[in-house]
Amino acid sequence: MARYAMAIDLDRCVGCGACVLACKGEWNVMDGGARDWVIPILPEGRFPDVASTFYTGLCNHCDEPSCVPACPTGATYQDESGRVRVDKDLCIGCGYCVAACPYGARYHDARVHKVDKCDFCAERLDPDPHREPACVQTCPASARIFGDLSDPSSRINALVYGSPARRLETAEVAIGPNVYYLGDAHHVDQILAHHPPDPHRTVPPLPGLVWSRFLRPAVLAGVAVAFAGQAAAFFYQLARGEKPFGE
Repeated sequence: MARYAMAIDLDRCVGCGACVLACKGEWNVMDGGARDWVIPILPEGRFPDVASTFYTGLCNHCDEPSCVPACPTGATYQDESGRVRVDKDLCIGCGYCVAACPYGARYHDARVHKVDKCDFCAERLDPDPHREPACVQTCPASARIFGDLSDPSSRINALVYGSPARRLETAEVAIGPNVYYLGDAHHVDQILAHHPPDPHRTVPPLPGLVWSRFLRPAVLAGVAVAFAGQAAAFFYQLARGEKPFGE
């Protein structure tokens, strides 16, 4: 089974924002919302040792996504390829998952009262795995690389395991993001200094935590017991048989 991941080469990224526009057009992203982003980090240091970069980010499709247990309905889930996705039919727009993402990679779409986010263009790729996500296909600098990390022959496997690729992790937030950053290590340090993942957002909000851990299992158990009772009554009546009319 494929294990999808993305690498972003910060040495190649020119900050043009074509990836953001491609994503917005492909998925009809609402104004003010974002499935991905490019944020400039202004030059720092003293001449001639000056460095600047762009925080080119998106959902990290983490190995241990904190947004999944925050969802009270099971709408946010991780598929067999490691992609963190949202089932819009189950989403009630509560926003608990938004509050539980340390990377701020989710937003509430006020047009439909649902949560939206990057899903590695799953609907593009599932019918044709040879296609690329819209942002990857559009990048004029070829700064984005996407593929199956579990495939030893894939380019992304070679880049991630054959070069000093880094993930946006800290000692407080280490949940296995599957977006890797290539290039000058100082650029990743700049991103982490200006836009670190928020450790306070790795725990679901209290109402979502109570629902997912206690109330939802209790409700499901109650439904199961009620269903079992109805089934037992049905088969009991079936075994007894119906008395002839008038007796």
